[in-house]
Amino acid sequence: MKTFLKVLFLVLLSCTKVPQPGAGQQQEAPQEESQMPDKIQITIDGKTLPVAIENNAATKALVEALRAASITYTARDYGGFEKVGALGRSLPASDSRITTRAGDVILYSGNQLVLFYGSNSWTYTRIGKMEYGSMDALKSFLKAGEGDIRVTLSLEPES
Repeated sequence: MKTFLKVLFLVLLSCTKVPQPGAGQQQEAPQEESQMPDKIQITIDGKTLPVAIENNAATKALVEALRAASITYTARDYGGFEKVGALGRSLPASDSRITTRAGDVILYSGNQLVLFYGSNSWTYTRIGKMEYGSMDALKSFLKAGEGDIRVTLSLEPES
């Protein structure tokens, strides 16, 4: 009788489904990463230029910040070839030796944004390139050599 009960127990046990870890639980669909835009905007004194942005950790962090709110900071002339100002936040830098050109938007020291109207070689993280017409138009937009400016960064309105 004991043998019969043991065999019956083993048969019943083998017929019973033992839940596997995670079985019966719905798998969460992978969360889709927000679409990275191709451009952001820079506004100075009511005029706006688009900036074609790079695809790197700094621009991703910047775009995420801009999704919450525009960023406004003060930039000053420096060296006769750039406007530079503190963003009020740090972005992840991936610095490398770069020779900048007019129109470049560059991250310096992880927390300063530099808008170039000339050229310089230094270790920076590239953010993007302003889309401007002529050199005169760029210098006028940036008020090159005219002192401090208020710069607002924002996302382009969705179309």
